[in-house]
Amino acid sequence: MLFKFAKEAGEKFRAGIANAAEGIKDRIQGHKTGVKDLQVEEQGERVVLKGKAKNRAEAEKAIVAAGNTPGVAEVESHIDIENEPEQTVFYTVKGGDTLSKIAKAHYGDAMKYPVIFEANKPMLSDPDKIYPGQTLRIPTEG
Repeated sequence: MLFKFAKEAGEKFRAGIANAAEGIKDRIQGHKTGVKDLQVEEQGERVVLKGKAKNRAEAEKAIVAAGNTPGVAEVESHIDIENEPEQTVFYTVKGGDTLSKIAKAHYGDAMKYPVIFEANKPMLSDPDKIYPGQTLRIPTEG
C-alpha cells in the first residue's frame, strides 16, 4: 500500500545518522513498533518498508514514523501483518487542530483525545504538541 505524507513535516534525525534509510529504520525501532526483520529502502522522496508486524497497529506506527520524516512524501508498505482486526484512518494535521478537536470530529467526543494520543506514542510525547502536516493514526474506538 502507498501512503502520502507532507514531506516538509516531521522531526530531523538524531546526530550520527549516516543516511536517510538508516535514520528512518532507527526512528521506527526507537518508537518500539514491533516490526520484525525491518528493511527500509529509500527511493528519493519515497520510502519502502518491509518486515513482519504482529498486528495492523504496529505496522501503521512504523508507516507513520517513516512518513513523518522531513523529505519523505510517500511510504510504500510491504509489511506483512499477522492479525488484521482493526481498521484505522490516517489524518493530516491542519493549522489550529488539537487532539481534542480531531477526537470530536472522528469520535463525536473531544474527551476521547487520549485514544489518538496513545495510538501515536511514542512519536507524540505530549498531547499538546502536534503540528500542521503531521500524519496521525486515528484508530477505531476499542
